[in-house]
Amino acid sequence: MKNIIKLEELGMLALAVYGLYFFGQPWWMYILLLFGPDVSMLGYLGGNKIGALAYNIFHHKGIAVVIFLLGSWFSNQALVIAGIVLFGHSSLDRMLGYGLKLPEGFGFTHLGKIGKEK
Repeated sequence: MKNIIKLEELGMLALAVYGLYFFGQPWWMYILLLFGPDVSMLGYLGGNKIGALAYNIFHHKGIAVVIFLLGSWFSNQALVIAGIVLFGHSSLDRMLGYGLKLPEGFGFTHLGKIGKEK
């Protein structure tokens, strides 16, 4: 079952990459898709609760879809692209096993614990 979910996430990532291509975005936007939303990890400098909140805002697919739809509704291409980047990055993270964070710490996600067991 895990592989089916990973394939589903890969499909969503491919859709986001196509979205960037469709909207004629420059090459550096694809790099932003890979790494940009991870700037939210700086929230962990304020502790686990603030870090999890910041991370989850930038990695929640529902928020990404809302940003995309608002951009579409208001004909704001910057919001459309931001929604695509957030959605694609979240799909990439889920495909790699990184989920939304829990307040217990960075290694605790809605997909289970990440990292090596000690």
